[in-house]
Amino acid sequence: MLAVQSTRNNAVSTRDRGTDSRTDRFNSLVELHASYLYRYAYWKCQNRALADDLVQETFLRAWRHLDQLKGPETARSWLTTIVRREFARLFERARVDIDPEASPDNVAALMEHDTRPEAFALRQGLQKLPEKYREPLLLQVLGGFSLVEIADILGISTSAATTRLFRAREKMRQILTIEQRGEHIEVHALRS
Repeated sequence: MLAVQSTRNNAVSTRDRGTDSRTDRFNSLVELHASYLYRYAYWKCQNRALADDLVQETFLRAWRHLDQLKGPETARSWLTTIVRREFARLFERARVDIDPEASPDNVAALMEHDTRPEAFALRQGLQKLPEKYREPLLLQVLGGFSLVEIADILGISTSAATTRLFRAREKMRQILTIEQRGEHIEVHALRS
């Protein structure tokens, strides 16, 4: 009887340690990636409340499927894919009301952003890019993802991701090349 009791206690303590380990892994994910996921979600929807909801849903799904995470090195890519899918699900369920007051200018109010004219022009330029070019560019610049990771997140080939990034940069160069006070100003932040 005492041996059975001891075995049960060991099984319970092992199970508790497994839960603690799972909880620790999840808390680590939240701590490391919440800020990035919010920025990315905000860029997707341009609405603070909706971005909060997307991140919340992302972490809920991540908790439910934490065992599918292959390793910490793939966590950001995995979570970004979940955010993208959650955003797409919103359109499946109902029409999303995008905040008309939300603009790249309002992003500065959410986070500490560079308020120089070049930064303003960059945010405006990103909004002018078609979604199929803006998203891979944001994933690379904002998320720091590699070409392979971007292709995986977007569900496209690596060569398609390369092409989209090239075209995004070209379009951004066109958008950001402006004439101001007779001087030609080019933003060099996106040069390859």
